[in-house]
Amino acid sequence: MTRVSSPCIRVCTLDAETGLCEGCGRTREEITRWYRIPEEERQQIMAELPERMRQAFSLESPFAPEPGKAD
Repeated sequence: MTRVSSPCIRVCTLDAETGLCEGCGRTREEITRWYRIPEEERQQIMAELPERMRQAFSLESPFAPEPGKAD
């Protein structure tokens, strides 16, 4: 049996602002249905994750905290 691919790095925290997992960049819905979707769709989502994470959590992101400001 072939192992199902997953971007999970076991840092499972959903960001309140973006709705994305801070570890892998998937949405709650993607995480919930991950093992029920076809491998091709998982691969497509995984290909999008680096850009999704960059946009959501980079310093240029509207969701990123201002430098020097703590929550």
